[in-house]
Amino acid sequence: MSVLLSQDVDRPEILLARTFQKSGKVKEAIEACARDLSTANQALRQKLAAYHGPDGVGEALSFTEAIEERIRYCAEELRILSTALAAEISARADLEERLKNSELLGDKHRFLAFHDVITGLANRALFNDRLDRALAQGQRHGRPFVVLFIDIDNFKQVNDTCGHDVGDKVLHLVAQRLQACVRDEDTVSRAGGDEFLCLVMEVNQDAIIANIAQAMIDQVSRTDSAASLKTMVKLSIGIAMCPRDGVTAEKLLKNADTAMYKAKVDGSGYCFASSRAAADGYHWENPGKAHEDAGVAAAQRMRLP
Repeated sequence: MSVLLSQDVDRPEILLARTFQKSGKVKEAIEACARDLSTANQALRQKLAAYHGPDGVGEALSFTEAIEERIRYCAEELRILSTALAAEISARADLEERLKNSELLGDKHRFLAFHDVITGLANRALFNDRLDRALAQGQRHGRPFVVLFIDIDNFKQVNDTCGHDVGDKVLHLVAQRLQACVRDEDTVSRAGGDEFLCLVMEVNQDAIIANIAQAMIDQVSRTDSAASLKTMVKLSIGIAMCPRDGVTAEKLLKNADTAMYKAKVDGSGYCFASSRAAADGYHWENPGKAHEDAGVAAAQRMRLP
């Protein structure tokens, strides 16, 4: 929060405290006037009952008039205080609204820094950070995970034929359908252009990942007139499993990318970087060193959500 905004916030609190302090003094004055007026009225009643002449009555009336003048003064003070209090309440509401808008703007900036504008998915920076975390967790606790490299087939043709507005709608719809195929703890990211990345946590069975990949292909290929998707959209997916296909971000992404291109060429839809029978045999080596490297990589970026 800026110094100026901080001063604006503090000022009404001080003035409000002073207003309440002054109102307390006015209240005491009114109570004193009420006591004096009651006493004067009682004396006036006694004089009227005994009636010792106009001088005594006039003296009592003059005394009560003085008290009434003090009451009118207090009433005016209360009116001024009420106006000041209303102004302070209004100022406080305005400052709270400004502070709320400032916080919302900050949240929006943070969201845009780590998310794709078109799809709302995590961007590449956020995906890289979560991949670093997954590697650190895998190194520390031996937890497997999977990286999927996803590409939309012939997306350039969609842009060229239907225009970029339709292309953006297709990207948004594909993002929603990919997200629906995984859990909340998994990460779907738009890597750029027509490419997406997906991080699926704590899975080490080919059958499970194959089901997820096929579900993505089936869901995205559905036509939807209501969503302006009247043509079939096809995906090609490459799959790299950690630690089987690598224990570094660079190796996993490279292997997943290579597998994706193989799937695109042979039209199989999805392709594993390796099978268990023909795996490269990666495993966690030198746990302390790998964990240290993952920590250094994470420290090189600002901490992301």
